[in-house]
Amino acid sequence: MAITGVLKLKDENMRITSLMAALCVLVLAQPLLAQDWKEYENRVDRFTVPAPGEPKVEAIVWDSEYGAKFPGRVYRWQQARTSYSVTVIDYSDAERIHSEVNHIAYRGGPGYWTIDIMASIDYAATRYRQKPGVKVTYDAWQYIERVTGHGLQLINPDESRTHVGIYLHENRLYILDATAAKGEAPPIIFEQSFGFLDAEGKPVQYRSFYFNRLPAARLGRQ
Repeated sequence: MAITGVLKLKDENMRITSLMAALCVLVLAQPLLAQDWKEYENRVDRFTVPAPGEPKVEAIVWDSEYGAKFPGRVYRWQQARTSYSVTVIDYSDAERIHSEVNHIAYRGGPGYWTIDIMASIDYAATRYRQKPGVKVTYDAWQYIERVTGHGLQLINPDESRTHVGIYLHENRLYILDATAAKGEAPPIIFEQSFGFLDAEGKPVQYRSFYFNRLPAARLGRQ
């Protein structure tokens, strides 16, 4: 009888777990099903993501950890009280950009342009952690499409919630930011459905985990 009771309890727990998982899928999928979302594709910055329509695009200059300025673009969407953005920073010309920076740390030292690229994910994550009044509820290594990166979840001073994914692919830094107002559903579909494109605009697929490869040195610096 004891064994039978344990088995019945286990079966009931499994059914409850399955039901909860199904409900979660329905809740998370609701924004996509209820709204006019589409797969947004960008061949210039080589990414694809489900989003509510066409984004507003802004050219920016990104101040790096080591004092260099890199070109970038921010793609923004707004739907009701939830905002979405993809920031793309191009580090592919880092060696030249750093060669024009008169920084005391470069004198006689290693090629800081390589360090700037390798540290870019951590630096971007630190900028989120240091925002005034935020509470970090999740802070860990993660990946998407087997491209390695870092994930953050934050509660902001106005009690909105931000989900962040940061990835470095082919020397482009991608920062995914989805922020939902208090009481809105967690905006994780946007952040977890991101994809990368190759130079021909085809989806990138890796059989093992991808780690960024630095561009070849052209100016004779290491």
